[in-house]
Amino acid sequence: MCGTDKPPCAGTSYRPPGPESARMLFYALLFVAVGKAACSSRTEAPPTPQSGVQCHDWGVHQGASVGVYEGESGRIPCPLFSFPSLYNYNQSSGLTLLWYRHTSTHELEQPIDLRAHTFLKHRDSLWIQPATLQDRGLYICMLRNTTSCAKVGVQLQVFVRNGVCDGTLHRNVTVPFQKSYTLRCPDLQHLPSVSYNVTWYHKCRGDLSVFYHRQVEGDEVKIYNLLIGSEGPYTCVVSYQSNGHTLQFTRTINIKPVSPNCGTDHPRVLNPTSGQIYTVTLGEAVNLTCRVFLPCMENEEQQVWWSIDKKTVEELADPRYSSPARSIELEDYGDQTVQKVLHVSEFSAADLQREFRCSARNSRGFNTSVANLQKEVYIPSVELGCGLGVTLAVAVLLFVLYRVYKLEVHLLYRSWFGTDERYSDDKEYDVYISYARNGEEEEFVMTTLRRVLEVELGYSVCIFDRDSLPGGTITDETLRFVGRSRRLVIVVSAFSAVQGTQALLELQAGLAMLRGGHLRVVLIQYKLVNKQCWVKELRRARVALTLIRWQGEKSLPLSSRFWKQLQLELPIRKHTTHTDTERTLDLTDHAKRKHPEESTALILDSLSKPDTQAHQKQRAQSSSAAV
Repeated sequence: MCGTDKPPCAGTSYRPPGPESARMLFYALLFVAVGKAACSSRTEAPPTPQSGVQCHDWGVHQGASVGVYEGESGRIPCPLFSFPSLYNYNQSSGLTLLWYRHTSTHELEQPIDLRAHTFLKHRDSLWIQPATLQDRGLYICMLRNTTSCAKVGVQLQVFVRNGVCDGTLHRNVTVPFQKSYTLRCPDLQHLPSVSYNVTWYHKCRGDLSVFYHRQVEGDEVKIYNLLIGSEGPYTCVVSYQSNGHTLQFTRTINIKPVSPNCGTDHPRVLNPTSGQIYTVTLGEAVNLTCRVFLPCMENEEQQVWWSIDKKTVEELADPRYSSPARSIELEDYGDQTVQKVLHVSEFSAADLQREFRCSARNSRGFNTSVANLQKEVYIPSVELGCGLGVTLAVAVLLFVLYRVYKLEVHLLYRSWFGTDERYSDDKEYDVYISYARNGEEEEFVMTTLRRVLEVELGYSVCIFDRDSLPGGTITDETLRFVGRSRRLVIVVSAFSAVQGTQALLELQAGLAMLRGGHLRVVLIQYKLVNKQCWVKELRRARVALTLIRWQGEKSLPLSSRFWKQLQLELPIRKHTTHTDTERTLDLTDHAKRKHPEESTALILDSLSKPDTQAHQKQRAQSSSAAV
């Protein structure tokens, strides 16, 4: 009798009750009333397979997901009542609302025990008072009768609350500036109790009377004029009594101010512009970005899309083209600047001939713009970079090698491209060696310098004490030998600048010919000499002369730096078909045909010095030596 929808004794004929029949009818009605009362307190059972009714399952309703804080009451509304498109509920259809829960421990849906104080079915909702973390999961509401059945799932999420102003659960409301708005606490009209108390907070502050343009009236907050400072989250805390317990729930409404002209403007495409050109590379992926200004529109979804040859990406159905959802670049009081990207996986030459258009539309207007495409000119940047890098590395390497082997490089260059001076002048000697006549320097010249130059390097060397003939004038002979030499090598020492010596005469003659461009002078510093002790002619010429330092044992090997530097200053010697003896004889004969007296006279004039007496004394000594 509990589960039947027909009145008792339906279909029987009616007879006026007698006394006994009236007594029996009274007990029968009492039994039925007790039975119905017992049935109402039992757990509602699902339809049995014997009923034969197939229940239509709408799955999990995504738009009806419910969130609640742990320890607070939560309301789960049945979407079958709120969304007629799911199920057209009619109060006269005799439908019954049943609630189930799907847990991970059971494969089948389990009916909710409404006898427990935690769950309360009130109208079209299921209240959980209070909710715990174990209560989260999938809840199913079912509407059924003997002929029809429908059910839909609702997901419940339980969050741990972090203070009164926790904004995890909130809903956004857009309100134009300088407009009025009334805030009502959500779910208050569905409360299963008529006695409750509402407390409002704004940004965690309980005193809402700070601003004159708003106030709390009963359970509502009235904003008469929305200004800066009155936007943001408004939190209402509702406390009520149920089954002898004090319960509460919290709701947050976030007011987002928008422009007062919201809903009056049309969208504008910012990019691409008429003069903008997109550079694309054939065969590579290309992203075309469209930037659109979307004005504030209340409760309206504005559209932004790309089209190729007047077809949208969906209509074209080409897997090479894709356009993800737009992204918000900037938002200012309801006005948005968004980006819509068109991705082309492999851009082809045929795509250059297509029309790529970005469009935007709302209820106020439409705007569109075409993207101008240009093929990118290939610049071999990788090749140029590698070539430049290799060139720079080679240049650095060559520079380092040059700094380390500079002398060897110069000698190699001279040997390849240099000119043998023996065939361009009429001089007899390659080198004239000038030195101070003392034991140590004279031994260095005779045993080391002369031997290496003549024997090892093959130069023709002139040494006055060895090559001069007796009977001549020292000055004339010195000038003649120096003038017939291509290089004058002066071994600088403390004794080479002494007045009246042969070394000083050779030095002055060489410097005089150096100024005329007929001779090159090379200085060899055998030992360290203070430059203050040099004669003034040598100090003046030192700026333009090469000074090579002898470093003792370190300079003895022929491969040392000393001999390489000296070779750079001496004439170039190349192998020829003529012997050195024949060349020497030819030059000697040619020199005899000259007039040495004229050259000697010119040089003597340039060497005229205040020390004439010293030269006369030197001539006297040479005459007596000749006798």
